[in-house]
Amino acid sequence: MYKYDYIDQTLVNERVIQFKDQVDRRINGTLPEEEFRPLRLQNGLYHQRHAYMLRVAIPYGLLSSDQLRTLAHIADKYDRGYGHFTTRQNIQFNWIKLEESPAILADLAKVQMHAIQTSGNCIRNITSDAFAGVAADEYVDPRPVCELLRQWSTLHPEFAFLPRKFKFAVCGAKEDRTILLCHDVGISLKKNENGELVADIYAGGGMGRTPILGSLIKENLPWNVLPSYLTALLRVYNRFGRRDNIYKARIKILVKALGPEEFARQVEGEWASIKDGDDNFQQSEWDRVAKHFTKPTYKTAEQISTEDLIQSALENERTAFARWLERNVKAHQVPGYASVIFSLKPHGSVAPGDATTEQMLAIADLADQYSFGELRVTHEQNLVLADVEQAKLLELWHKAKAQNVVLPNIGLLTDIIACPGGDFCSLANAKSLPIAKAIQERFDDLDYLHDLGEISLNISGCINSCGHHHVGNIGVLGVDKDGKEWYQITLGGEQGNHASIGKVIGPSFGAEQIPDVMADIIDTFVKHRTADEPFIETYRRLGVMPFKEAAYLNRSKESTTGAVV
Repeated sequence: MYKYDYIDQTLVNERVIQFKDQVDRRINGTLPEEEFRPLRLQNGLYHQRHAYMLRVAIPYGLLSSDQLRTLAHIADKYDRGYGHFTTRQNIQFNWIKLEESPAILADLAKVQMHAIQTSGNCIRNITSDAFAGVAADEYVDPRPVCELLRQWSTLHPEFAFLPRKFKFAVCGAKEDRTILLCHDVGISLKKNENGELVADIYAGGGMGRTPILGSLIKENLPWNVLPSYLTALLRVYNRFGRRDNIYKARIKILVKALGPEEFARQVEGEWASIKDGDDNFQQSEWDRVAKHFTKPTYKTAEQISTEDLIQSALENERTAFARWLERNVKAHQVPGYASVIFSLKPHGSVAPGDATTEQMLAIADLADQYSFGELRVTHEQNLVLADVEQAKLLELWHKAKAQNVVLPNIGLLTDIIACPGGDFCSLANAKSLPIAKAIQERFDDLDYLHDLGEISLNISGCINSCGHHHVGNIGVLGVDKDGKEWYQITLGGEQGNHASIGKVIGPSFGAEQIPDVMADIIDTFVKHRTADEPFIETYRRLGVMPFKEAAYLNRSKESTTGAVV
């Protein structure tokens, strides 16, 4: 993985010193809150319902075992013994004391981590495929491009005060595992017919109050001119983005207002004068960065069939192990290796995406023992060991069971994506975590979950959509009406190559109704599905009406008076 050079390390060290001075002045009263607020946000420090929350960047979702140990140390010393992995490959700590925040940044800097640009109206942490470099369907490893873009965008003086926050996703595989079309800019990397690295650029995607899928505005852009092209794109947004209305400030509104063709034309016009400038990447820069993403020293390992792997387990373990192999183990580029997903969604016990200090320390050890000391963070709020010998999968499964991270529910109904919601977030209208817990408890039968097959369920505590509810096959959105919490259901969303935005089915439900509503929706799916048809395909074949009728059939108007549709 990428190792900081002198410039990188100096930058984060100096930021720690600057922030300590700012915090000291805030505490002694010489720096008012209104002046301190933008400074702390530039360092990822929010003031939430109960305490300060620190959001730490995990660029393109890649961590070393030592970095994870540092995160565990921070959770233990400065928080309440856990951290929350987010839908944008960050980690958040929810119980931070202001006076201790500089010390946390200092600890992060020692392992080449920071919280720069995890907040504010700037270019946020760049996200990518959690299986980058090992995915069997990969065209090109996106991580060198991600790292070059991270360096280009970090503290970029021209884009420090954009109309609103700005999010990049970068994908280099056949299957999109980044929600590319729901980012302000999605960069799809591929090789052209001459074997040269090029990018398709999508712009104007986003969720939130007005969910829109991004539009293709540029095809086959040479990788090295990404800085000048993206500069042109951001300049058009910076110049014409709506600064007068926070709800209309994202680039998606500008692209929609202009139309993708006109937006692309204006970007081309801006780009014409800078496309050959000094900002573009040089081959020497690629060589400097790409050498950090070479393949680890794989053994020549025999490829083992799934059946043989299952037979290697004790007879009384085979069903559970087979399920884990089916749901939590993914194909790898190298014969004899696999990628393993650790589920951070144990049924009904902890919040989706949470990991305790003990779990983080243990998983760091497992990464050292089984995956070359590296791991990945997924946008589905799980962790990945990317390079595991197939011959050691059973041994790893045994050890990981002790950490409660082997539940075979990846991609199933209880692999719920959820934001912290009203339990922590000051923006939330309703709680997300109790809803996730209640659904997991209601659908606790693994046999049934596996029979249902792939279903994505996403929960957001407010319209900002941090739980990505718009792209869940089933989405739950917390809304407020007269000071009470209600929950709006959307159906038909999907991430990936066939991304779609879900549609609201009708008036909102009370929190206590949601498990029953889910059961009625799922029962309708089971009743109408053909063979092993996935939920999303059944929904698209039938349309919303059968599901809507089932959801409201046993509920009176009085019990669904949220009426936010």
